[in-house]
Amino acid sequence: MSLGLWDKILLAFALDLLLGDPRWLPHPVRLIGVWAKCVEAFCRRLPWLYVAGVVGELAVVGVTAGAAFGLLCLAESWQPLARDIVEVLLLYTAFAARDLLNHSARVYQALRAEDLPEARRRVGMIVGRDTRDLDEAGVSRAAVESVAESTVDGVTAPLFFAVLGGAVGAFAYKAINTLDSMWGHKDERYLRYGWAAARTDDVANYLPARLTAPLVAFAALILGLRPWRALRILWRDGRKHPSPNAGLTEAAMAGALGVQLGGTNYYDGEPHERPRQGDPDRPLDRNQIPRANALMLITSSLALFLFLGLRLAAETLWRRYAG
Repeated sequence: MSLGLWDKILLAFALDLLLGDPRWLPHPVRLIGVWAKCVEAFCRRLPWLYVAGVVGELAVVGVTAGAAFGLLCLAESWQPLARDIVEVLLLYTAFAARDLLNHSARVYQALRAEDLPEARRRVGMIVGRDTRDLDEAGVSRAAVESVAESTVDGVTAPLFFAVLGGAVGAFAYKAINTLDSMWGHKDERYLRYGWAAARTDDVANYLPARLTAPLVAFAALILGLRPWRALRILWRDGRKHPSPNAGLTEAAMAGALGVQLGGTNYYDGEPHERPRQGDPDRPLDRNQIPRANALMLITSSLALFLFLGLRLAAETLWRRYAG
C-alpha cells in the first residue's frame, strides 16, 4: 500500500517536531552548502559575474532537485514502499520547526538564568548581527526576529513547495534558500555574483510569505494574544522591511505580541538602521521568546493544513472539469 502525499508530509512534519535536526546526522543542507562552494569556485572563472551567478544557481538547484529525484527513483526500483520511506525522510530534513524552537529556547534559558554572555553567544548562532554588546532587550529582539523571519524560510515555505512537488520541490526550495544565505549578500564580493540567488529567493518566498503572515493573526487568536493588532501592524508595517517577504511575518508577530521590532543592528561594528515594526506596548524581554515560539508553531501547523487543503481543492476541481 502506497502512502499519499498528505500522509508523507504529515509524517515528515511530525518527525521534525519529534526529532529536530540531530547533530550526528549529516544534514542535506550542509551537503548543498559544500556543493555550492565547489560550484562557486568554478563559476567565478567565467567572464561575467552576473552570468556566472545564474549558471552557479542553476547548477546547485538543478543538482539538488535531481539528486532528490534520483534517490526516489532508485528506492522505487527496489520497492514502492522504499520510495515512500525515503520521501518521508527527505521531507523531514527539509523542515526546521523543532530546530528553530530549540535554538530560541536555549537563548531564553540563558536569559532566565541571568547568564547574559551565554545568551549573547547562543543568539549569535541564529542571527548575523553583532551580539557581544547586546543587553537583554537586544538579545530578546534578535531571538524574536529570527523566529519570525525563519517561520517562512525554515518551515512554511518548504511546506508550500513540498505540497506542490513533494521532496523534489522541497529540496529545490532548500537549495534556493541556502544560496541566498551564502551568496545573497550586498557586499563587494557578492553584489553581482549573488544577485540571481537573492532575487530567486525573493520570488520563491513571495507566495508562502503572503499566505503565512495572516495566519499569525489566527495563531494569536488561538493563543489569546492580539489577532486584530497583528493584522493592523501587518498592513501598516509589513512593507517597511528591506526584504519584500521577511517583514510580513515580523510585522504580524510584532503586532500579535504587542512589541516593537527593528531598530539599530551592528554588523562587523558598523551600525545599520532597520525600520521599526509594531508599537512598544509591552516590554521586549525574555518572556516574548516562548510566546514567539508558540506563534511560530501554531502558524506553521495552520499553514500545513491550509496548503494541503488548497492542493486538495485544486485536485478536486481538476478532476471535475478536466476529467
